[in-house]
Amino acid sequence: MPARRPEGPPPPPAVVRLRLRFTKRGRARFLSQLDIARTFERGLRRARVPMAYSAGFSPHPKVSWCGGTQTGIASEAEYVELALTADVDLEALRAALDAALPPGLDVTGCAVAAGGPLASRIEASRWRIRFPGVPVADLTAAVTALLARERVEVERTTKDGRRTIDVRGAVICAVCRAESHDCAILEMVVRHTTPAVRPDDVLTALGVVAVSPLTFPVPPEPTRLEQGLIRADGTLADPLLAALAES
Repeated sequence: MPARRPEGPPPPPAVVRLRLRFTKRGRARFLSQLDIARTFERGLRRARVPMAYSAGFSPHPKVSWCGGTQTGIASEAEYVELALTADVDLEALRAALDAALPPGLDVTGCAVAAGGPLASRIEASRWRIRFPGVPVADLTAAVTALLARERVEVERTTKDGRRTIDVRGAVICAVCRAESHDCAILEMVVRHTTPAVRPDDVLTALGVVAVSPLTFPVPPEPTRLEQGLIRADGTLADPLLAALAES
């Protein structure tokens, strides 16, 4: 008996791929990655974006995600790629989709995708973590101790069970400064690894290496500032700017 096939013509093919940068701020940081994906699909329909769809009995829009942050963590630089069936005005699409998404999910850039798949354009993140109630001297001592080690391992439960993660090997650079007399700031560049080294892994590692106990009176506040390829000077090349330069 021949295999069933969906009725009707196949969906129109994709003619262009776009790369978008968006934020995850305020209450939106508590959305899971699945929630964000569903919210984006609704926003794409409201904005009437000419999406390309997969074939089969359950067509879905061709959307590619890469390296979303944990639930509860803010970000200024999340990325997604869309496959479209028609060329569009990039700024008009950005504005329309931004207006169709809830506050906090703000579309801040759009470009034609170039330079290979999105995942190949991202190898590290730059983070800023606020430490309310922590003097900068205490945080600096712990970060100095972390950077002085060749390896600092922590354990984390993943979907594949307990994993040991080398936090020090992923931290490319880290700098501390004082926001106020009782609020320290840590800025760091962390290489993307498998499994990923997350901000809470870094906090665990700082507690392991700190000579004096490092306590957090208030939960630290991490924000991802950038993602991209690592330049020779340690800065990151924005995947969106790379797409603009190569398109």
